[in-house]
Amino acid sequence: MKLIIGLTGGIGSGKSTAAHMFAQLGVDIIDTDVIGHQLTAAGEPALTSIENLFGKGLITVDGKLDRVKLRDLVFNDAVARKKLEEFLHPLIREQVLTALTQSNSSPYTIIVVPLLFETNAYQHIIQRSLVIDCAEQMQLQRALSRGNINDITVRAVMAAQCPRQRRLAQADDVIVNDGGFEELKAKVVEMHEKYLSLA
Repeated sequence: MKLIIGLTGGIGSGKSTAAHMFAQLGVDIIDTDVIGHQLTAAGEPALTSIENLFGKGLITVDGKLDRVKLRDLVFNDAVARKKLEEFLHPLIREQVLTALTQSNSSPYTIIVVPLLFETNAYQHIIQRSLVIDCAEQMQLQRALSRGNINDITVRAVMAAQCPRQRRLAQADDVIVNDGGFEELKAKVVEMHEKYLSLA
C-alpha cells in the first residue's frame, strides 16, 4: 500500500509553504483547502448550496463567494461553522479519495488537511501525520502579515483549531518552523528522505 501522509498545522504555521516544498521535491500533494476553493468557485453547485445555507450576502456582485465574509462568519459563529463543515467536508473528502486513485507519480502522497485532528475524517486513509509547528505568537504574526485577516479573526481561527499541545501529542512527525525559509527547506528535505525510506 502506498504511504500517505496527513500534513497539518495551525493557521500561520507554514503548512502551505512546507507542502509547496514537498511538491518541489516531486511529491504528490492533495490540498483540501484548494479542493474547497474549487468546489465553491463561481458557477459550481456547492456555491448555490452555500447561498441557500447562509443567504445572498456571501455572494459578490460577480457571482463569486466572498471568502473573507464567510471566514469571518464561520469563525465567529460555531453553529454556522458546523453547518458549513457538515455540508462541505464530505464533498472535499470525496474529491480527496478520487485524487488518491490518480496519485501515481511519487513514492508517497501528502494530503494537506488544516483540521486533520479536529475532524478525524482522514485517520483511516493516512499512515502518518506530520505537524508543521511554531509558537502561537509567531502564528499570529505570520497570519496577520498576510494582510487579509484581522487580529480578532486570527484568534477566532486559532481557538477553533485543535490546541497546539494536543496537535503535537497526536503527531507522528513534527517540523518546527520557527526559523527562516532555508531552515524550513532543510527540515522538509530531511523529512522527505525519511518518508522515502518508509515508502
